[in-house]
Amino acid sequence: MDISNFFQAGGVVMFPLLFFSVLAVRLIIERISFWVKLSGRQNCVVREVLNFYCKNNMVSTLDHLQKNSDLPIAQIFLAALELEELTPEEFRLALESEAQAEIPVLKRFQNIFDKIIGIAPMLGLLGTVLGLITSFASLDIGNVGGTKTSAVISGISEALVSTASGLVLAIITLFFANTFRGLYLPQVAWIQEYSGQLELLYRRQYERSK
Repeated sequence: MDISNFFQAGGVVMFPLLFFSVLAVRLIIERISFWVKLSGRQNCVVREVLNFYCKNNMVSTLDHLQKNSDLPIAQIFLAALELEELTPEEFRLALESEAQAEIPVLKRFQNIFDKIIGIAPMLGLLGTVLGLITSFASLDIGNVGGTKTSAVISGISEALVSTASGLVLAIITLFFANTFRGLYLPQVAWIQEYSGQLELLYRRQYERSK
């Protein structure tokens, strides 16, 4: 069975399932690109920034952060370092508030993934019900081998194809959603760790200036 026949066999629920499939694929690709970018750049960027700041090279620190401002950790550092004459406590609060603002970036599309995971099986179940209705409506006990047999088979096919499609979409989306969630939690801990290191350096420089 080719794709067009498979789509036709699934009945009317294949249209919303197709929409959610395309949506899920686009969002998954965006998230994969996002996490690959983070894993490939942020460790190097943070180490260089902390090194510049440790040497009290504020110009290079801010310049490096601005060049990598698409990274959440760079936005967090910039939000605190661009403010002037902060006490260590105020600096810590600036880091924490910006970190909270960046968390939705890390969790982006998670709610949409959850909705697709919930809706896809329901659409598959709806296709099952519609397919069975078609089968029972076409069923003629006295004409089992007659012309209406194809309509019965078509209804059963619609029920099976739509159910399978909904489950496959939900399973694939669930796999990637859980993968992204697994990446998000260590990232939050990583941000807290390096924010703490920057806060410690700031506190030392603040005390030396007094």
